[in-house]
Parts: sequence; C-alpha cells; structure tokens
Amino acid sequence: MRLKNKTAVISGATGGIGEATSKLFSAEGANVVMVGRDEEKLNTLYNSFEDKSKLTTYVADSNNEDSIKDCITFAKDKYGSIDVVFANAGTEGEVKPLTEYTKDEFNNVLSVNVIGVWLYMKHTLPIMQTQKNGSFIAVASAAGVVGFNGTCPYVASKHAVCGMIKTACIENGPFNVRVNALAPGPVDNRMMRSLEEQLNPEDPDSVREMIMQQLPLQKYATNEDIANLALFLGSDDSSNSSGGVYLSDGGFTSA
Repeated sequence: MRLKNKTAVISGATGGIGEATSKLFSAEGANVVMVGRDEEKLNTLYNSFEDKSKLTTYVADSNNEDSIKDCITFAKDKYGSIDVVFANAGTEGEVKPLTEYTKDEFNNVLSVNVIGVWLYMKHTLPIMQTQKNGSFIAVASAAGVVGFNGTCPYVASKHAVCGMIKTACIENGPFNVRVNALAPGPVDNRMMRSLEEQLNPEDPDSVREMIMQQLPLQKYATNEDIANLALFLGSDDSSNSSGGVYLSDGGFTSA
C-alpha cells in the first residue's frame, strides 16, 4: 500500500495511461479523483472498479481554469489533502509539416499540453506547499527530449513541460514538494494508433514496425508500464527525486 491514505488527482483519466494509473493508485491505497472531459467515459471507468469506496470522478476540461480550480477544491474538501497530482491530459494533434499548421491548430496543442499542466500546477502546488509535502507528476514524452518529424506543436509542447518542471522544482523544493516529468516513448494505446494512421493511412502497421526497429527493447510500452513509473514518482520511494525527466521509452532516445 505505497499510497495508503494519500489523495491522488489524475487528469486524462479515461485514456489508456490514465485508466491504468487510476487502477494502480487505487490498488495501492490512494483516494483517487479521476478527472476527464467526458462524463459518460468517466462513469464507465468508475463502474469498472470493484471497490469504489475511495474513488470519485470529476468532469473538468484542461482548457478551463475555473473547472480545474473547482476540481482541486473539491478533492481537497472531500479528502483533506492533495498528495499526488498526475497531470496526464494531452493531445497529439495532427501530423504534418510545421509550415502547414494554422495558428489555431498549433495553439490548441499548446493549450492542452502546456497550459493545462501549468493550471494544475497553479492550483495544486500552493496546497502542497502548505502541507509541506506532495508530488506533482507532469506527463511529458520522449518528444520532450528529442524531435519527431511532422509533430512540431506536440514536440514543442512536451519540451515546454520538461522546462516547466525545472522551474517548479526550484520554486517548490523549500516546501518539500517534488515536481517531476514522466516521459513515455511509444505506448500501445490510442494515441500511438492515431499517430501511426496519420503517418501512413494506407499501411499504419508499417509505421509500427519501423518504430519497433528503433527501440532497443524492441517493444512498445504498455499503459501499465507507465503507471508503474507514475507510482514510483507519486510514492515516498522517490522522496529525494525532483526536477527530473523520467523516461519510459524502451531506450528510444538512446538509440
């Protein structure tokens, strides 16, 4: 029970990584607040749990500051603390040359992937500072460390996330609050299917095969692989870890 009596807020909970992390955190004893934009999907996720005694859902959009603020207030009032935040909501955007994006398309990716994470920081870190304890985990990507063809807004957004956690680490360290980035590589879930299909609509499987050849471990991660790293960062096992970008990429960025 590595998260016993801790309260965790998980955004993007209905996605593959969010669902796996919600289930693992719950199994490890946490009070889990699962946040997403789609109430129906949240209800489906909620009903998939056998033990719902420490589980709740909240509908909030990462583009809406008021909804995020209200969500954090709700979690704090319900459980008494905010111990772990897993800022996981994100979008891959469209795949195309950087010269072909419209300003609105570019801004949409930045709004969700960067501003959304910052808003969770803005409204949870003061609570953690008062508590003198807490772990904030921002989901970045291997694309926050290297570049990828055809994904300029996404790569820019994930580099920004890695930069934000550096500043947040420095500002919050004196309060015993840890801030880290979790950076997945290719994960066997919806987002990678979307990217594969956009890169080669005629033969998305060939994209998967090409990516696999570049992975030293020669496999995509599972959602559970990412959840396991999130558990380490959220638990006291990482009590001396802050300001880091923790890769779970199968060695992709080293190849």
